[in-house]
Amino acid sequence: MITRVRADNPSPLTLSGTNTYVVDGWVVDPGPALDSHLAAVIAAVGPEPRGIVLTHSHADHSEAAPELAARLGVTIVDARDGDTVGPFTVMALPGHADDHVVFIAGAHAFTGDAVLGEGSVFVSGRLREYLEGLRRLRALGLERIHPGHGDEIDDPAAKLDEYLAHRAERERKLRAALESGIAPDDEEALLDGAWPDAPAAVRPFAAITLRAHLAKLQQEGNLRM
Repeated sequence: MITRVRADNPSPLTLSGTNTYVVDGWVVDPGPALDSHLAAVIAAVGPEPRGIVLTHSHADHSEAAPELAARLGVTIVDARDGDTVGPFTVMALPGHADDHVVFIAGAHAFTGDAVLGEGSVFVSGRLREYLEGLRRLRALGLERIHPGHGDEIDDPAAKLDEYLAHRAERERKLRAALESGIAPDDEEALLDGAWPDAPAAVRPFAAITLRAHLAKLQQEGNLRM
């Protein structure tokens, strides 16, 4: 049984709030340390708590973990690529964060901030590995994705194709801006020239993703910094 508990922490980055999931007594991403959220998660866990796992260490997903572990009397399991933890197989999927993993339970994937219910994610680095991770997820034939923000995704293949196409289009626009003569170290001009649709509220995070794209081009020998 899978239960979603959404935290009351909406923002431009967290969308409608951070999603915590309870799967057979296991808690995926306890979320922010809000008393009301902790109470709701504990109620969802019920009488047989098993453990806590984190997709990554960002505070909106992990802040409540120590307090929740203490209240439930369970441990926070350090999950790594290839591990089996409770009902989950662990898949590393860095990009949004270096320590990011995804939890696979049957045909269900708990993707944290690697794949969201709406919109795209910002990638802080390791973009080539991130894209490869999306392709690995795509090959699993998933039935449902349970994201860290937004609603569940009932057509994982279409969503993952959308994410891969979005990154390819972002790279195409970035390369066009570079070819127009904008210097690779002129970040503000590159953002304006390549990705003018980035909302002001998330422009700093668009800049982080832009750096990840530039690093990828450099790694592939397509850019001299």
